[in-house]
Amino acid sequence: MKPKFYSISALVFFSLLIFSCNNAKKSGNSKPGKVADPKQEWAIVIHGGAGTITRDKMTPELDKEYRAALTEAMDKGKKILSEGGSALDAVEQTIRIMEDNPLFNAGKGAVFNHDGKNELDASIMDGSNLAAGAVAGVMDIKNPISAARRVMTNSPHVMLSGAGASQFAKEQGLEIVPPQYFYTERRFKELQEILKKEKNGTVGCCALDKKGNLAAGTSTGGTPNKKYNRIGDSPIIGAGTYANNNTCAVSGTGVGEFFIRWIVAHDISALIEYKGLTLKEASELVVNNKLVKAGGSGGVICVDKYGNISMPFNTEGMFRGFAQADGHEGIFIYKDEW
Repeated sequence: MKPKFYSISALVFFSLLIFSCNNAKKSGNSKPGKVADPKQEWAIVIHGGAGTITRDKMTPELDKEYRAALTEAMDKGKKILSEGGSALDAVEQTIRIMEDNPLFNAGKGAVFNHDGKNELDASIMDGSNLAAGAVAGVMDIKNPISAARRVMTNSPHVMLSGAGASQFAKEQGLEIVPPQYFYTERRFKELQEILKKEKNGTVGCCALDKKGNLAAGTSTGGTPNKKYNRIGDSPIIGAGTYANNNTCAVSGTGVGEFFIRWIVAHDISALIEYKGLTLKEASELVVNNKLVKAGGSGGVICVDKYGNISMPFNTEGMFRGFAQADGHEGIFIYKDEW
């Protein structure tokens, strides 16, 4: 049998093929047609709750107030990130702004439970090492998001609840307030009119910093008239909050029981990691397909490791906004915006 000889052109072809395959593996773009968007130096995305939010249910004055409140919160995070601050700092400080604003169902503006009290939940996650912290059912911590971060950094635990969480926060030097702090008569009446139809108003923030680290956080007062110390998805890592530097950061708002059962935040990350979907594809699939089929309502905000933003929701509106290092930004409320 004669030995087989390959032409120079064939050898060159196979060499180039092997080289291109190796490069594809190194770049992470192993799936055909998947080319990542140019990486943003930093990015931030926020939400202030999703639900039956339509123009006919909002006065021009209230519309203006919400946009101003979202802008104030986002500007805080933008400043931190643009000056080289960490994603964790941006998430915590941005959410604190919203917790202090009675327009939102978190912190100062938390809804009242069946017993006429305020029960607060919050969580935060560091995408660089998957560290996480959460508090649930607290009634006297002014800024639950900061307590959640202290649980993450200053304890061996992930979640603390009730009186124990308050005691921990006090020992950490966080501001403790009397339960009456969360009651504001004017805002209470105003919010009750909105929240009769809304079932949420949770706040959240996700960020990518200049070092490539992702972080996510969520804070809420839960659902109006809730009973039995009910806890939703907001303080549960993987359900209402998730961050992983390999994929994305996610914060959710909606009917928490569905977000828990469908582990919404982690599912979006997993679809990116294991199926190679883009941030938009993964978040849309979960929110507008899986959740809808299950009967769950709500939305998410997400930022991936490249600084891409996605804000899908299956309700009539969601208070939301984003900003990226290249100057793209916006504040939105209704479904027909962006």
